Amino acid sequence: MGRIVAIDYGTKRVGLAVTDPLKIIATPLETIHSKDIFPYLKTYDQKETIEAFVLGIPKKLDNTDTNNTIHVKIFEKGLRKNFPGKPIYLVDERFTSKIALQTMISGGMKKKDRREKGNVDKISAVIILQSFLESSL
Repeated sequence: MGRIVAIDYGTKRVGLAVTDPLKIIATPLETIHSKDIFPYLKTYDQKETIEAFVLGIPKKLDNTDTNNTIHVKIFEKGLRKNFPGKPIYLVDERFTSKIALQTMISGGMKKKDRREKGNVDKISAVIILQSFLESSL
């Protein structure tokens, strides 16, 4: 059985989260520099077998595109090219960064660790993936 990988794409950093093999639990995986994302995912796929991708798509409150939406759509095309045949599900990522920050505060994470933007990206990817898993039930 493969895993589902969630991606919180940014032009500098990419937050990743992954399911367990039974696709029940979403956990943070890594924060990768955006230029290194495809080699990282290919290596991960060889080790763990990626079944599908869940990609966070940024939207404004009125459901229109943000400035970053175009970058995510370009990334999506690259993902389809590099992983043909693997499904890619788009999930609304509104408020995930704010929810991630609140989650870190609630979990008792130190302020110094919360300032590390890579941590926010990973937790955001977990939230995107968990949202996808819950909506798929």
